[in-house]
Amino acid sequence: MCAGVAGQRGRRVLVIDHADRAGKKILISGGGRCNFTNLHTAPERYLSRNPHFARSALARYTASDFLALVERHGIAWHEKTLGQLFCDGSASQVVEMLLDECAVGGVKIALGSALGEIDHADGRFRVRYGSDVAIAKSLVVATGGPSIPKLGATGFAYDLARRFGLKVVEPRPALVPLTLGGDEALFRSLAGVAAPVTARCGKASFNEAALFTHKGLSGPAILQVSSYWHGGETVGIDFLPRLEVGWLREAKRSRPRSTIRSALATALPDRLAEALAERLGLTADLASTTDRALQAAESRLADWPFRPNGTEGFAKAEVTVGGIGTEGLSSQTMAATKIPGLYLIGEAVDVTGWLGGYNFQWAWSSGWAAGQSL
Repeated sequence: MCAGVAGQRGRRVLVIDHADRAGKKILISGGGRCNFTNLHTAPERYLSRNPHFARSALARYTASDFLALVERHGIAWHEKTLGQLFCDGSASQVVEMLLDECAVGGVKIALGSALGEIDHADGRFRVRYGSDVAIAKSLVVATGGPSIPKLGATGFAYDLARRFGLKVVEPRPALVPLTLGGDEALFRSLAGVAAPVTARCGKASFNEAALFTHKGLSGPAILQVSSYWHGGETVGIDFLPRLEVGWLREAKRSRPRSTIRSALATALPDRLAEALAERLGLTADLASTTDRALQAAESRLADWPFRPNGTEGFAKAEVTVGGIGTEGLSSQTMAATKIPGLYLIGEAVDVTGWLGGYNFQWAWSSGWAAGQSL
């Protein structure tokens, strides 16, 4: 994105990528259809030590701007839930679009090029790649974070930033499944069961599906709260967010011979209803259960506490929370304020979006901002 914008402004641009194919993370995204942006993009849907940092770039290059680019290239798209936009066809269409934009700007792309020494002296950056050396006034670091290492992701950007005196906010996996241990490991027997829930961690709350796995919890609602979760904290789940307070006591009046399990099974998968009823310890029919006990059951079902013992790590994380500290960068241009000509964009920076196209939009917006400044 940055290279195409800069190239079309008349800049001579070289993109160096150690991967053998451009846009590998794009190609696997959205089940191969690339959730390329979100109509509800807003600064409040990003995590950062400086919650205002992303505001400028997101305002100057919006989701509508990227959608216009997609349509200009004739890529058919559709909206799924919650403002998520996907290609009708393949994610490769987005990669080809970006490569075409680079071609228009005369951008040179060097794939499969291992990076060597990077030096800065006399106002020039010197980068060794493969057997070649590039020298330029500006260097843009767009190498992302360490999530999905099987695609070649590393902490390269952080090491380089530290060399230039920039601070790094401790990176951790985000949009990642959570693992359960101890007594909660009993829920692993529900592997494969999913249900619409409200998941909470601290002040963050998401109404989407949760999925039980052999290791713990996943699904969109869990991936969302994982970005806010820190070790030792509790994740609360409302298993029945669509039911009003008092629904169990109402069920007692209308179906007194029903059990908690059968009442739960009207709104939840059978296996999940059985597991929850068993853990509530209420086996009698509703008529034989006091209203106080039913009220307590409702309260627990509305905020069932899980205490994850970890995550599935960077290998399964879609993105990274943390990264290069924004205090050393210009929010207008993405340039390092103390190193003329150095720009840092995308996931490498301490800006992390929600699930659903937000991180791609940050890539487009921050890349555009840098490309306009080069």
